[in-house]
Amino acid sequence: MFRSRSKEEKSPTDAVTADLSKQPRDPQAPKGRPTPKRSEAQSQRRRATSGPIDRKEAARRQREARRVDMARQREALASGDERYLPVRDKGPVRRFARDFIDSRFCVAEFFLPLAVIILVLSMIRVTNIQTIALLLWLGVIVMIVVDSIGIAFRLKKQLKERFPNEPKRGAVAYALMRSLQMRRLRLPKPQVKRGERP
Repeated sequence: MFRSRSKEEKSPTDAVTADLSKQPRDPQAPKGRPTPKRSEAQSQRRRATSGPIDRKEAARRQREARRVDMARQREALASGDERYLPVRDKGPVRRFARDFIDSRFCVAEFFLPLAVIILVLSMIRVTNIQTIALLLWLGVIVMIVVDSIGIAFRLKKQLKERFPNEPKRGAVAYALMRSLQMRRLRLPKPQVKRGERP
């Protein structure tokens, strides 16, 4: 009654299950095995797609991809290609802000050369020259502030007219930071000439 079955008795059922596995299964019928947990299924899928890659190989591939991206970004900064620009430089609003600044003279772009001249003048141990250097310093700062306020108002007005439905957050600050850089050192490179309408 409780004895184990012999091999001959087991073999017919094995043959039947083998035949059943070859036949198409009814979608409503039970599949005969438990459904795997989601975590198990995902890990099996990951293993199947990624293949056996060691950590060194993965790190090497990641470095290579990063290097290619940086090279593309450098080329885009030089040529103005929108596709590969960094996120902070992308979009029509940022492009217009860049062109708006690049098409005019800004007092702020001459800040660094003027600062060097004033610094040299202030190091001379003559009281009158040091006073002139101090007054020049104050004059430059006042001119930069006044010019920047004017640029900000004009740029805001132009952005509202040209891009009524586009998000404009941070565009004015972006343009003012660009105006502080000397024209030759600006990235992305200027795409318009001075005096040209953007």
